[in-house]
Amino acid sequence: MPESSVDISVVIPLYNEDESLPELHDWIARVMDENKFTYEILFMNDGSTDRSWEVIKELAEKNPECVRAIRFRKNQGKSAALNVGFKRTKGRVVITMDADLQDSPDEIPDLYKLIAEDGWDLVSGWKKKRYDPISKTIPTKLFNWATRKMSKIKLHDFNCGLKAYRGEVCHNVEVTGEMHRYIPILAKNAGFPKITEKVVEHRARKYGVTKFGLDRFINGFLDLVTLYVVSRFGKRPMHFFGMIGTFMFVIGFLALFGLIIYKFKELWANNEPGLIADNPLFYIFLTTIILGMQLFTTGFLAELMSRNSAKKPNYTIDETIGE
Repeated sequence: MPESSVDISVVIPLYNEDESLPELHDWIARVMDENKFTYEILFMNDGSTDRSWEVIKELAEKNPECVRAIRFRKNQGKSAALNVGFKRTKGRVVITMDADLQDSPDEIPDLYKLIAEDGWDLVSGWKKKRYDPISKTIPTKLFNWATRKMSKIKLHDFNCGLKAYRGEVCHNVEVTGEMHRYIPILAKNAGFPKITEKVVEHRARKYGVTKFGLDRFINGFLDLVTLYVVSRFGKRPMHFFGMIGTFMFVIGFLALFGLIIYKFKELWANNEPGLIADNPLFYIFLTTIILGMQLFTTGFLAELMSRNSAKKPNYTIDETIGE
């Protein structure tokens, strides 16, 4: 990776946040100027249907040296916005924050020091005091508890949008699907284990409404299971499917063989054993064998695909500001 040309890159994914953008930009610029940071602000417009892009253009005219932006042709999700934005950052430290003014830019200097001076790879914000309804806070606590247990990373708030990264981290992780919730796990798997957290201010939403519904918690759990399996077996799927398939095949085969022996003993003793197919256990054991063979075959095919696939997600970008 080439030497970074600026101190801080601020990546802001957004969808229909035209009201908050001018205030957010001015706040970030003030914090950067007060601390004498060189910086860039990268607005990732995720297919907004309001005036967000027009507002961003006005901000780019006002601050052309520091404002850059990308507009997707359609809404492709926060993970896509972060993934594309990460690859285009130039800062030694990358800060991500939401565009709704619930994250405070005043946190940036302390986050920067934790990366640049204290040597952490990733610092995740922890909104210890939240201004969210209980319908959101309770599922969030359960989600974070499950993620801590599965990932072994001791963070209280995995899904906090306010995070700081060493520049190399952003250039070496792929944030696909809905994996923006699990960037600390992706960073750890990519070889950046120095991860910590910092208590940050959570502000009440000033403009608009939240863009996320309760379905994100269900999707988050499914993504967590996916990430766990992929991180452990993504490059060796045969170890996962093949192990389960082999176990089921062997158990089913031995059980079926034992049933056949039992029937022969019954024949020897009574001369009237009846048909083996009359026993329901025959079908259970046979099904176990078939499923075991199918799982083994699935593992074999997945192994071939993982060794030959190099395709990366393709996001359709409509327009860019700055390079």
